[in-house]
Amino acid sequence: MSSDQTFFLSQISQDALRKTIFPLGDLTKNFVKKIAAEHGLHHVLKKKESMGVCFIGERNFENFLLEYLEPQPGNFVSVEDKKVMGTHKGWFLYTIGQRARLAGLKDAWFVVDKDVSTGDVFVAPSTDHPALYRDLLRTNRVHWIAEEPPVELIRDKMMECHFRFRHQMALVPCVLTLNQDGSVWVTLVKPARAITPGQFAVFYKGDECLGSGKILRMGPSVYTMQQGKNREEGPKKEEIDKIEPAT
Repeated sequence: MSSDQTFFLSQISQDALRKTIFPLGDLTKNFVKKIAAEHGLHHVLKKKESMGVCFIGERNFENFLLEYLEPQPGNFVSVEDKKVMGTHKGWFLYTIGQRARLAGLKDAWFVVDKDVSTGDVFVAPSTDHPALYRDLLRTNRVHWIAEEPPVELIRDKMMECHFRFRHQMALVPCVLTLNQDGSVWVTLVKPARAITPGQFAVFYKGDECLGSGKILRMGPSVYTMQQGKNREEGPKKEEIDKIEPAT
């Protein structure tokens, strides 16, 4: 199996790409290993796949960060009832979608949002909780590999395409809306899990990587939308009850 590197190359300038050669670009990983075996490069064959942040090695990631950043204690807060579920050493130690290990609780809770101003890390009791799902985001100014936005996007101010915000995740259908400052709103066909500010939204049309932009803002979560809908429906029922009291 080959490994698609377009996610990591999506911010490279056209000037640099013109002068770049990818000698393994058309070869699968298994074929490269076969070549290595034929030439006695056994250390290549034995090398394990790199996972996570490969350059820090086999180390506890939280401890690694705390070697360089001062702890900023805060609370884990339930997104559902705002109850304090525990404490942590810093909001920067957690990313949206990861498991939050809460002392004294067997059940798995997951990070769904963070408030940098208060240090609160909001958690929910399910890996598929609706607070983890969103269908709208905005990027900064998009870097287009072809050096300018696609003709269709310039002409119509909107364009259907696909995107991903993590390497190797499945492509997600979306609609781009171009803003005057070169940023885009990305509307997903269906909500995606754990979209996170600071990650890159990388755009594709067919087999072509178009470019990418950093995620700056996100729309409300599915959970927030559900809560808003429930609040809207509540008063209506109360008004009906006032007009037609229950007997």
